[in-house]
Amino acid sequence: MTSPRAPRISFVIPIYNEEGILRSAVIDLRERLAPLGWSYEIILAENGSRDRTVSLSEELSAKYPEVRAFSMGEPNYGAAMKRGILEARGEIVICEEIDLCDVDFHERAVKLLDGGDFDMVIGSKLAEGSEDERPVMRHAASLVYTNLLRVTLGFRGTDTHGLKAFRREALSRVARECLVDRDVFASEFVIRAYRAGLRIREIPVRVVEKRPPSINLWKRVPHVMKSLVKLTWSIRLGTEPPSRRNLKVSRPPPPPGK
Repeated sequence: MTSPRAPRISFVIPIYNEEGILRSAVIDLRERLAPLGWSYEIILAENGSRDRTVSLSEELSAKYPEVRAFSMGEPNYGAAMKRGILEARGEIVICEEIDLCDVDFHERAVKLLDGGDFDMVIGSKLAEGSEDERPVMRHAASLVYTNLLRVTLGFRGTDTHGLKAFRREALSRVARECLVDRDVFASEFVIRAYRAGLRIREIPVRVVEKRPPSINLWKRVPHVMKSLVKLTWSIRLGTEPPSRRNLKVSRPPPPPGK
């Protein structure tokens, strides 16, 4: 039995507690992609949902042959994204968000990648010409985070989160090398791509979300900071930071006569 022909483009979409928009978002994405005539797959990377997201993703996978779904069993955006990238079969991989599904970005990015001059295209919500229509506090948080990446890791771009398209052959090794997960995986992925000398192009995008964030911004801060420490250590020194339990305590020798 021959295996089905691999699609040309893979969409990787992490999902978490998305029962309110999952079905409509996938149907809308399929309808908007239809005129393009692309051969594609949609990978729904579920991670730890507490609502009907898992069952809905399975229903969509059963109904539409181009939709695939898996479940990580725990809330971990970065781990879900990484697994989706490594399981993708397309020549081009597009990392999307279920509340965006920006087909305009898809078209522009694929055109740039097909031109042969770039390995990765990033849809930046902070680049000149972009339109970030999220709440002011979320826009400000993105600016602070990007500047933090520049100071700690020498990041040369404007945005690491959000939409990304890349040639799978050029970036799969980079994905495998990434050490952190959750929210900071996307940053490590992009920064390692820059440091590997890959050809990266940022393009402005318009960001209009279909629903509020599924995870509170302030609850993410402690883990983000912890992951940034680990990421800075690993990239700057080329190793993971030692854990406390592996540290050896040096004790002074006992005084003479004891």
